[in-house]
Amino acid sequence: MRLPRQDCYDRIEPLLARVEKPSRYLDHEWGAVERQDGPFHVCMMYPDVYEVGQPNMGIAILYNNLNAAEGISCERGFLPWVDMAALMREEGVPLLSLETSSPVASFDVVGFTLAHEMACTNIVEALDLAGIAIRAEDRDEDDPIVIVGGPSVWNCEPVSPMFDAVLLGDGEEAVVEMCECVRAGRAAGESRRQILLDLSRVQGVYVPSLYEVVVDETSTRWGYARPIEGTGVPDVVLKRSLQDFAGTDPLPQKIVPYVGIVQDRLAIEVLRGCARGCRFCQAGMTYRPVRERPAEAVVEAKRGLVATGHDEVSLTSLSTTDHSECARILHQLNADVRGTGVRVSIPSQRLDSFGVEMAAEVGGAKKGGLTFAPEAGSQRLRDVINKNVTDENIDLAARNAFENGWRRMKLYFMMGLPTETDDDIVAINEVADRVLEIGRDVVGKGPKSGVSVSISVAVFVPKAHTPFQWSGQLGLEEVRRRQQLLLHTCPDHAIKISYHDAEVSLIEAVLSKMGRAGFDLILEAWRRGCKFDAWTDQFSFERWCEAARALGLDLEEIASAPIPLDVRLPWDHTSPGVSKGFLQREWRRAAEGVTTPDCTMESCTGCGVCPTLGVENRIAGDRHVGHE
Repeated sequence: MRLPRQDCYDRIEPLLARVEKPSRYLDHEWGAVERQDGPFHVCMMYPDVYEVGQPNMGIAILYNNLNAAEGISCERGFLPWVDMAALMREEGVPLLSLETSSPVASFDVVGFTLAHEMACTNIVEALDLAGIAIRAEDRDEDDPIVIVGGPSVWNCEPVSPMFDAVLLGDGEEAVVEMCECVRAGRAAGESRRQILLDLSRVQGVYVPSLYEVVVDETSTRWGYARPIEGTGVPDVVLKRSLQDFAGTDPLPQKIVPYVGIVQDRLAIEVLRGCARGCRFCQAGMTYRPVRERPAEAVVEAKRGLVATGHDEVSLTSLSTTDHSECARILHQLNADVRGTGVRVSIPSQRLDSFGVEMAAEVGGAKKGGLTFAPEAGSQRLRDVINKNVTDENIDLAARNAFENGWRRMKLYFMMGLPTETDDDIVAINEVADRVLEIGRDVVGKGPKSGVSVSISVAVFVPKAHTPFQWSGQLGLEEVRRRQQLLLHTCPDHAIKISYHDAEVSLIEAVLSKMGRAGFDLILEAWRRGCKFDAWTDQFSFERWCEAARALGLDLEEIASAPIPLDVRLPWDHTSPGVSKGFLQREWRRAAEGVTTPDCTMESCTGCGVCPTLGVENRIAGDRHVGHE
C-alpha cells in the first residue's frame, strides 16, 4: 500500500540539531519550484548527499522539464548522510522529498540517476529508507514506478532487479513521455504489468522484468537477456537521442543552495557527444552523435550569473575545446565579465587543440591550475587507446600554457591499459618531467617560479559498449607493483604523484562486467554495511570481499577475466547505436596500434550511430585539429 502524500517536515525538523550539515535537509532554496500541485507527482533521486547531487546537470534538466509539463510536478530527493539515516531509522521517519517533505514512497514515479557504478549500494539504501520494496518484483500494484537513467546504465543488469524501467540515452523528452505513460495507465486503471508493457514501447526504455536471462555456450558465465515470449518487446533496445540539443535551455541549474556544493559554479553544457573515439571511454561511445550549442546561446547564458551569484562560469562537455567555436566563446565571455571578478573555466583541455589563443583565453585573468589528460605516457600506448595525441602536442600545449601565465599543470593518466608494459609506466614520468622542464625553461627555476606539475593515475576499468569491453582488468598485486614502479622511477621530487585506490577500481570492474546475478552481490554488500562506496572514508573493500565469499564469488577472477569476441554479452540487448562490429574492429585495430580519426574532422568511421538512430552530427562551425 502506497504511503499517503503529506508534509512530514515536523518529523525531520527535531533531528536537524543532532546531525552534521543540517542545511542538507532544508527546502525552499532560491530558484526551486515552489508549486508542487501535480496532480501527478515525480521525485528525482540522486543517490548521494545533497552537496554531491544538487550540482548534477542531469537532475536539473529533468526537474525543469517535468515541472514544465502540464499536470506533472517534480521534486528532488537525496540520500541522507549516515548520521541522519541512522536517526531516521531510529525515529521511524521515511525518506522524504526536499520540496514538500513528502514520503518518497508516496510519489507516482521515483527516478534515480546512476552516475557511476559505485552508487549501487546507495540506491538500495534509498529504497530501504523510503520503505519501497528493493526488488521490483516485490512491489504492490499501487507502489511507485521506479525508473533509472544516467551515464552508467550501459550495463544496468547488476542493478536491474531494483528498477521497473531503465531509460537509455538522453532524457529531456523521454522522461516526460515515460511519466505521461504511467499517468495515462493509472488513470485507465491498468495493471502494473500493463503499464510496464506500455513503457517498453517508449523509445529508449528497457523494462527488465520483460526479459529473461539465459546462460548457454554462446554467452559469458553471466548469460544474456532475451525477451520473454509473448511480450512483444524488442530484442535490442536502442537509446534515445536528442537531436535538437541546440534548442534546449543552456541554463538548467537555477537553484541557489544553502550549503557549499562540490561544483559551486555556473555550468553551461556547450556540446553533447564526442567522436574522438578513445577506446577506453564509455561516454565517448554512448553519447554520440556530436551536437554543439551555438556560440551565441553559450555566451548569452552568462545571464545566469545574475540569477545565481556565482563567480565562475564553467563550459562543460566531454571535450569542450573540441567545440568548433570554443576560442570565440571564451574570448567573448572573458570580455563580458572583465573587471567583475568572474572566472571562465574549462574542466579539461584537449592537448591537440590547446593553442596560443586558447591558452590566452582559458581562465581569463585568474590563472589557477590547468588540467590535461594524455592518458598514456608512450606514443605506442596512446595509439593503442586511440588518443590521437602526440608528444609534440603535449609539449606545445604545455609551452603555450606556461607562456600565457599558467604555473600549475595537472596531467591525468591510466594504468593497466591493454598491452601496457613497464616501459609505458616509466614513460608517464618522462612526460611529466618534460612538461616540468618546459615550465622551468619558460618561467624559471626554483620555488619562487611557482611552476609545479602533478600527475594522477587511475586504474583502467573495462566498460560496456567500448572496444575494450572484452579486456580483463589488471590484477591487484600487479597494479600495486606498477604503482611502486611509477613512484620509484620519478626523476624529480618536484613532480607530485597520486593514484586511485586499486580496490575501488576492482569493485567498479566487477560491477561493469557482471550480469543480472550481480545484484545478489550488491544486496549482500549493502546488508554488510556497504554504502557511500565512492567516499574514501566510507568504502570497505573487506565488506565487499565478505559478501563475495558468502556467494562463492572471486572478485579478482571476475574483474581480470578477458571475454572472447564472439560470445553474447550481458548488455547486448541494450545499444547506444554503436555497432558491435565497429567495436570489434576497433579492438583489433588497438592490438595493431592503428588509430581511427574523429568523424567530425575527417570522414565517417562507420560506428553505426547515425544510420541506426536516424541522427547526425551537428557542428556550429568548422572543426579541425587546432581549429582555434
